[in-house]
Amino acid sequence: MNPGKPRILRIINRFNVGGPTYNAAFLTKYLEDDFESMLIGGEKQESEASSLYITENLGLTIRVIPEMTRSIGIINDIKAYLKISKIIKEFRPDIVHTHASKAGAIGRIAARRNKVPFIVHTFHGHVFEHYFGKAKTSLIMAMERYLASFTDRIVAIGNAQKNDLGKRFKICSENKIVTIPLGFELEKFSESVDAKRSNFRKTYSLNENQVAVGIIGRLVPIKNHRLFIDVLSDLKMRDVPVKAFVIGDGELKEELIKYARSLNLSVGVDDSDIVFTSWIKNVDEAMAGLDIVALTSRNEGTPVSLIEAQATGKVVISTDVGGVKDVMSDGESGILCPDNDKSKFCESLEKL
Repeated sequence: MNPGKPRILRIINRFNVGGPTYNAAFLTKYLEDDFESMLIGGEKQESEASSLYITENLGLTIRVIPEMTRSIGIINDIKAYLKISKIIKEFRPDIVHTHASKAGAIGRIAARRNKVPFIVHTFHGHVFEHYFGKAKTSLIMAMERYLASFTDRIVAIGNAQKNDLGKRFKICSENKIVTIPLGFELEKFSESVDAKRSNFRKTYSLNENQVAVGIIGRLVPIKNHRLFIDVLSDLKMRDVPVKAFVIGDGELKEELIKYARSLNLSVGVDDSDIVFTSWIKNVDEAMAGLDIVALTSRNEGTPVSLIEAQATGKVVISTDVGGVKDVMSDGESGILCPDNDKSKFCESLEKL
């Protein structure tokens, strides 16, 4: 330990591909001159892609807590709490900074019980709508209000989210919330774009006249990939020449493939309507190869894929939810559509 630097313990839900890993890893790496940091988190689910390559590429040493899983489980949650408490006692952080819901609950309680001087929590989106039923959502909001009561600062990653946390859902007072947008390394998205585009399109047998539209993210209910597939089906019936790419993995992958086939969309690589690629680590190459990047989520914090798409010079189309408006301008960098509106989304995508 370095006695001259403040110590920060950062805790994320799990090391799966997504915004929280990038955010926590970048903070750990690029604030290392000012803070002594430790990054810990849960293990990815079987259906998810690991994000450990992100921390490895940054030269970070992390600790994985297998018991900190996505779902609520009393035994595992207690074990995770005890492990985090032990780490706090050994590392003696001046600040505990938690990211997202599970880490935010277990981590903040452990920090308070172990008398950590300063507690910070970052919301990477929230689960207050379109995730659960009314009773469970009310319980979650009550828990978040309790946790916020002893949290020194709440970080919102966009102005829309700050409004949700402070005014709309009243999780805490607005003066406790600070807006800090996510930071990204975007240089690679504007480098060698033509070469990357050629390589991607060669891999998937695309000629330059074919329009490639992609959606990038976890294959989970809140991302609403069914809307994307429904729109593709309608476009096919209208003889609109589009080839679609679903980039990502998750619990709904097999279900979505079956759903696409039920709508007479061919699934595969060559001569298919839609390609399920799984995660592509060199996402900058995928962005270069696509013509349009879509997002159909019903709730979003900061949509990373839309930021990366615009950094590559691509046009985007998205549902108007959460923090999407914070990162794109309707009619300028792309088109915003009402939430879950197939007709409008289809019409807008056809125009593009």
